[in-house]
Amino acid sequence: MPVKVLVVEDNPVARAFLSRVVRESFSDDIVIVEARGLESAKQHLQIGSVAKPQEGGLFKLILADLELPDGNGQELVAMLADYPATKIVTTLYSDDDHLFPALQNGADGYLLKEDRFEVLVEELQKIVRGQPPLSPAIARRVLSLFRTTPEGNLASGFSNSRPGALDGPSASRSEPLSIRENEVLTHLSKGFTIKEIANLMGIKWFMVNGHIQAIYKKLKTAKRVSAEP
Repeated sequence: MPVKVLVVEDNPVARAFLSRVVRESFSDDIVIVEARGLESAKQHLQIGSVAKPQEGGLFKLILADLELPDGNGQELVAMLADYPATKIVTTLYSDDDHLFPALQNGADGYLLKEDRFEVLVEELQKIVRGQPPLSPAIARRVLSLFRTTPEGNLASGFSNSRPGALDGPSASRSEPLSIRENEVLTHLSKGFTIKEIANLMGIKWFMVNGHIQAIYKKLKTAKRVSAEP
């Protein structure tokens, strides 16, 4: 059965480029569906539809641009919290103000459209294999979010004026990082690779990935509790 992939991008040149990246990244049979905006993507995903898609009709990979003419990729990713697909945001912006909220909203990773074709293929393959990218800048912000105070509560390093910001009291109800997760993040914030971190910590590389996945889950939990009254 072919793997279904949804590419959500309003720019036709970028849309064709990303579709080519997807085709080059996998040896499986692939069916690529292209959407030009948020509403078009929702129709393909049957969001809001009474009928549920059959198992074979589900998308396994979704690439969503952060800036769409009728919305943004963050909205789409947030809507797909329980959708069983790898969700990746694509963007021209490498700053953490754009990327970090997307990760909090449930994105499994991100691709920078300005990168070379070969780089994007490699990064996409890594993400789908479960190796989520965390830049040093984003890792530092995650550390700031989960920083513990002398009282043992979590302290947020975010301003409420930023998109995706978490306030201190809400963030304090989320689960803190373990010692190992904090160590992994500290190494990531200094620019070390997954393999380098594994060597530094004396563990296997897939264990480092496991710690990063656990951090992602806690990020998403922190996002949900921040919305509670």
